[in-house]
Amino acid sequence: MTKPEKVKLSEGEALKNLNSKGNENKVQVWIPKSTIAYEEEKLKLQIELLKLQNHVKKTGQRIVMLFEGRDAAGKGGTIKRIREHLNPRGARVVALEKPSDTERTQWYFQRYTDHLPSAGEMVLFDRSWYNRAMVEPVMGFCSDEQHKKFLKYAPIFERILVKEGIILIKLYFSVSKKMQLKRFEKRSKDPLKQYKLSPVDMQAQDLWGEYTMRKFQMLLETNTTISPWTILRSDNKKKARINCMKYILSKMDYDGKISDDELTPDPKILISGIDELKLMESNLSKPHKLPG
Repeated sequence: MTKPEKVKLSEGEALKNLNSKGNENKVQVWIPKSTIAYEEEKLKLQIELLKLQNHVKKTGQRIVMLFEGRDAAGKGGTIKRIREHLNPRGARVVALEKPSDTERTQWYFQRYTDHLPSAGEMVLFDRSWYNRAMVEPVMGFCSDEQHKKFLKYAPIFERILVKEGIILIKLYFSVSKKMQLKRFEKRSKDPLKQYKLSPVDMQAQDLWGEYTMRKFQMLLETNTTISPWTILRSDNKKKARINCMKYILSKMDYDGKISDDELTPDPKILISGIDELKLMESNLSKPHKLPG
C-alpha cells in the first residue's frame, strides 16, 4: 500500500476548503482540528482589526505598536497576520536597516520620529528604538554610555509621545533558547527563509545569558505606568499571534466590538511587564532557565 504523501497547506487554505465539494481533480487532505480552530479564530480577530482600523481613521487616532524580542521569536509572523487584511494606506510596517553614516550623527530617536503616524494611521515597528536596549550593547554596536543614555531617555521620549495623544503599545515576544535553536535550524534548511538568518542571529545562542541581562535592564528602566511592556510567550507561534491580536483589540474601544470574553488573552501566554520582572529577579542567577 502506498504511503500517503504529506501535504502542508498554506495558512488560510484549510479554512477556505473546509466545505468544498470533491471531484476527480482533487485529493483528500486530512486537516488537524486545531488548525481549523486557529484559522477561524484568526479570521474573527482580523475582522475586529478592520473594525478598529475604520474607527482609527474615523476618529483620527494615532497608534504605534512596537514588536520586540529575540531573533526568531515570531515578531514578523505576527505582524504579517495583523496587517494581512488591513488597508495598507492606514497601516504601515516600519523595519529599518542599520543606521547610515548620516543617521549615526543624529539624535538617536530621530530616524524613528520620521515614521510616526499621522491622524488615522496605525504604525507597526518590526524592531524599534529598543535595538539600543538589547542587540546593540550585546553585539558591541553602541558604547556603554550610549546604552545608559538610551535607558534614561527612552521613557521620557515615550512619555512625550503618549502626552501628544499617540496610543503606544509595546510588545515583547519571548522565545525559549531551545525553540530559538530549532527555528534557526529550520531556517537554514528552507531556501524561502534563509534570508532571515544573519551573522548576528547565529551568535544569539552563545550570547543567550547576555541578552537575558539586557532584557532585564530594559524592563527595569522602561516598563513605566504610562508605557508598560506586555510579554508574549511565543514558543507556540499560533497562540502568540492570537493572544497578541486579542490584547491589542482589548485595549481599544471601537464600534461593533465583540464581547470582552472573546478578547481575553490567555494568562499563560500574555504576561505583564511587572510580572516578568518579578520572575526574572527571582531567577537572575540562572539566566539559562529564564524565558527569552
